[in-house]
Amino acid sequence: MSSCGTTRKSGNRLRSLPVYLKEAEIAKLLTPADALASIEACFERMARGSVFNRPRTRTPAGEGGLAVMSAVDEELGLAGLKSYLWSPHGTPFVVVLFDLEKGQVAGVIEADKIGQLRTGAASGVAAKHLAKAGAWTLGVIGCGSQAESQVACIREALPRIERVVAYCRTEESLNAFCKKVGAEPGESHRDAADQDVVVTATTSRDPVLRGEWLRPGALVCAIGANDARHRELDNVVLERAAFVCCDSVEQARLESGDLIEPVEAGVLDWLEVHELQEVVAGELPGRQADDDIVVFKSNGLAAWDVAIGAAALERARERGVGTQV
Repeated sequence: MSSCGTTRKSGNRLRSLPVYLKEAEIAKLLTPADALASIEACFERMARGSVFNRPRTRTPAGEGGLAVMSAVDEELGLAGLKSYLWSPHGTPFVVVLFDLEKGQVAGVIEADKIGQLRTGAASGVAAKHLAKAGAWTLGVIGCGSQAESQVACIREALPRIERVVAYCRTEESLNAFCKKVGAEPGESHRDAADQDVVVTATTSRDPVLRGEWLRPGALVCAIGANDARHRELDNVVLERAAFVCCDSVEQARLESGDLIEPVEAGVLDWLEVHELQEVVAGELPGRQADDDIVVFKSNGLAAWDVAIGAAALERARERGVGTQV
């Protein structure tokens, strides 16, 4: 392996070698603004039909499991996959990118941080296109690392956000989170839910957000549950929603308990579930009134990992960050 710093003589050869990026290097390469631009452009390419996305598959592995998801982005000229192992000892993530034209590995990226960024950026894109005019408050239920990137990216997408209210069940975690992101602690789930934009970023199996708590005009971004047996939203959220969208209906049918169970209960129909790319591309209006409650259900797509991985790889080559392998 060699550093990305090169002599002029060897530069051309090394620029064609795969780049390995570590978690610590991602923070030097990508900002929330970079992530937003990357993911919004990904949605636009998805709408044009130049992206092919395969839903996540999970395989039992020891005491945990192995997840694999993949996508091809023809406009970027890249194919890629993200894989991660969840186990009692940790959850490592990796993205591998392949150059379609050259037929070779373009990069290998440790992908916990970019996974957080791309998920936050997707909610930021949803907020940009679906939040009501004048939305200025954000509520967050959950105080983990995913919640941090949600706050950062939604603030980037909606600079008028002035107030962030957070809630989680552990007081120590709540106070630390609020100090880190500049939020105020709520006394209950209801305080975080009573905002213009509401994010659920939990690992809960049971609903943490009730529809009766939502104010008229709220946008809900549900990002925590991607298991058909888990839910963050109760049925009333879906009953009150004037518009429901997700990142991929195909993937949602497999792993969105927040949508699967309401469909089974007759509260929702899959024909009423749209994809965010349709709104980004201008094919659907999404929100039609300021008082509409709108839901974006996010599961996370391999297409986003390819897109943000490509952005990280491009900046790494420009700035001499990473290791050639």
